Amino acid sequence: MQSSLPRLIVGLGNPGPEYEETRHNIGFTVVDSIRARLPGRGTESTHTANSLIWAVRFAGRPLWLQKPLTYMNLSGAAVAKVARAQDILPEDILVIYDDLDLPLGRLRMREQGSSGGHRGVESLIESLESSAFARLRLGIGRAEAGTAVGYVLERFDDREAELLETVIKTATDAVLLAARRGVETAMNQFNGLDLAADDEGEAQDNSTDDGQT
Repeated sequence: MQSSLPRLIVGLGNPGPEYEETRHNIGFTVVDSIRARLPGRGTESTHTANSLIWAVRFAGRPLWLQKPLTYMNLSGAAVAKVARAQDILPEDILVIYDDLDLPLGRLRMREQGSSGGHRGVESLIESLESSAFARLRLGIGRAEAGTAVGYVLERFDDREAELLETVIKTATDAVLLAARRGVETAMNQFNGLDLAADDEGEAQDNSTDDGQT
């Protein structure tokens, strides 16, 4: 049996320019990347349900993209409001967010699960009264020093930039595959990837090639 095809794609983050491109806002970044890949760049946004919403068509089906503007810890109320308005069940939602317990370059898609301590996901579970929504966790690693709160609100540094670009592209591929062929298919294709290792391998190959010329 085919797994659910998401109808609502939610990227978690915080609103405002001071939070743009921070680690905690990687869900917002992926939603923007998805929009850029869709015909018409995802159409114009609608500001409703304390969110930016894009109503699009993908693979012959209606698809909603959402960036809640309630701040991370209150995201659930905004998502639940859209779900009710569009008659979308929790199992038809896919949520994209950062994960401290995975290193940058790793991603994990699941069909449901716990919050793992992520306050935005806790808010969704409470507001939807269900944990049966799909999620794509994107690794951001942990700080070598300082607090987790400070770390997630920092921007990615220059050393991470190239790998981050690969992560965003791969996450976009994974979400679009899930929307087209189901979450389980996307899980099977993307959950085992280590993009950091792939980048290191490419760098070594390039170094070897340079030495032979």
